[in-house]
Order: sequence, then structure tokens, then C-alpha cells
Amino acid sequence: MKSSRRTGVTPGGPTDVKSGELRVPTAIAVTSADMALPAQDERTVPAVVLTGLDRGPLDEGLAGLHRLTEQHGYVVVVCSEATPEPVVRRLHTLRALLESDRVALFRPALPPLGVAVLARQLRQLASCDLSPGVLACAGRLLTHYIHAGAVLGSVARLDRVPVGLKAHARSWVPGSQFAVLAHPEPQVVRVGPEATLKGPEFGTWMLVAQGQSHSDWVAGLGTRWGVHGLREAPLPAESPLWWGTGRLVEFCGYLADLSVLYQLVTSVRQTRCHWCGLDVIGDRCVFCRATAQDPASPRALESRTPA
Repeated sequence: MKSSRRTGVTPGGPTDVKSGELRVPTAIAVTSADMALPAQDERTVPAVVLTGLDRGPLDEGLAGLHRLTEQHGYVVVVCSEATPEPVVRRLHTLRALLESDRVALFRPALPPLGVAVLARQLRQLASCDLSPGVLACAGRLLTHYIHAGAVLGSVARLDRVPVGLKAHARSWVPGSQFAVLAHPEPQVVRVGPEATLKGPEFGTWMLVAQGQSHSDWVAGLGTRWGVHGLREAPLPAESPLWWGTGRLVEFCGYLADLSVLYQLVTSVRQTRCHWCGLDVIGDRCVFCRATAQDPASPRALESRTPA
């Protein structure tokens, strides 16, 4: 199904643009229940939770993923860089056994709470008239608008964000806390009344997940960022591994309005993937990993010519 651009900011519903018939939205899957955040609005489609992939029999996982592709057409699995490797290997194995380009594995360079927020944004967009290729590629675009960080009791084991020697040394001082922004621009500051982190230059909401620690400083950061409001969520189980400590409060600034997300995605020029033929945005198809090309190029036109 090809996507349809609309002139207004209100996103279209889950219909086939040619026939007008209702369609089943592309499935947005996560690998644990704590990565499936509550729906942002009444249109947000439910997340598909793929649990126990590395523990169950291979044939059961294969049958389940096959059913998903048959029901939804396309599946986008969103997981963090802290997702256990056995789970990631099983996903790659299942995708290879299906011999299908209809399953995409997307692992953005975000902390787990940011990944959960991104997965929910894709669930919001899945209800719109976006083609599967454009929806999957939207994850790479929306990553740039997420500000993800944490307040940590120690940065001694933090290896995903550059940390200076002074901060490492201060980690051993009892009661020390550090505010770290992992994305989009790494920053590390020692928590104090005047300490702050560079925030977004546009209006966002802030999601906060408390771990074994508590910090009022995050609420103050939200005020300095001018967020529309703060919401709370359980801390993802993968967060302590990603941040290198269980003493943390994770936070994420993000765009929550569906019409804004839709306008961002549909304002980007679409091209055609020369390998699988999907409409995509950006320079790479998330499903087949092939480089996208200009729809007006000779090779692209040739690839669309029926044999």
C-alpha cells in the first residue's frame, strides 16, 4: 500500500487509500512488557510483546512471528542496545528462517526509556495512513527529537557516554549524583542547585522512571526545559545494564502530539527502495537494509518496470 500525503495536520485513519477499506496497522513489537508504555491517546495501537524468545522452542517463536506477518503484513521490532544478546540472536534467526523482508529489527542508540517512548510514537503513527516502509523509517527520524538521560548515583561503570576522569573520581564520594544526557548530545554534570543540561528547543513532555533512587532535581530540569508536563513510568529492566548502575532516575523529553509526529514524517521526501520496492524516507530501508534511491533515477525507474 502506498502512503497518501494530506494537506492538513490531522492524520488519516487506518484505511487503504485506494479502496477505502479498513486495514490492519503494521505491528510494532517490543521484547518485554515494561517496554510497552500505556497508550498516549485512544488511537495508539497496542504493542505486540515478544516475551521469552530466547527461552521457548524455536518452532514456537517461528510460528508466532509468521502469524504476526500474516495478520499485519509487516512487523517492526523495536529493542534497545541493552536487550540480551540471546534475544537479539533469536530475532535474527527467526527473520532469516522466514526468508522475509517484512520483519524489521530496529535498535536505536537510545537508553531503554527512550526506546520505549520511540516505540510508542511508532504505535501512534501506525494508526495513520503511512505505508509500512515510511512508518519503519520514521523511527530513525523521530530519534533526533528525543532527549534521553538519567540521574545516576555513580558513573564509574557508565561506558555509553564519555565521562571525564574528574567525574569518575567523584563517583566514589558518598552521596554524589550525576545528571547525564545520553542523547542527542552527550553531557555529564554533577547534580547541584545550578546544574542543568541543554534541553530541546521545542515543546516536549517529560517521562520519568524511578529506579532505586529518587531525585527532585529531574522535576526542576523539566521546569527549566519548559516541558508541558511530567508523567511517570516504571523503570525498564534493561536500564540498569545500559546505565551501569541500579541507582538511577531515568528521564526522557519527547513529542507527544500525534498531529506533530505525523507532520514531521510526511514532510520528509519519500523515495523507493530499489530492493524491496517499499516507499521509504531517509537513506536506508529499515526492512531490507538496502540503500534507498531517488524515484526518478534511471535504475529506480527500471526496477519498477514489470518484466
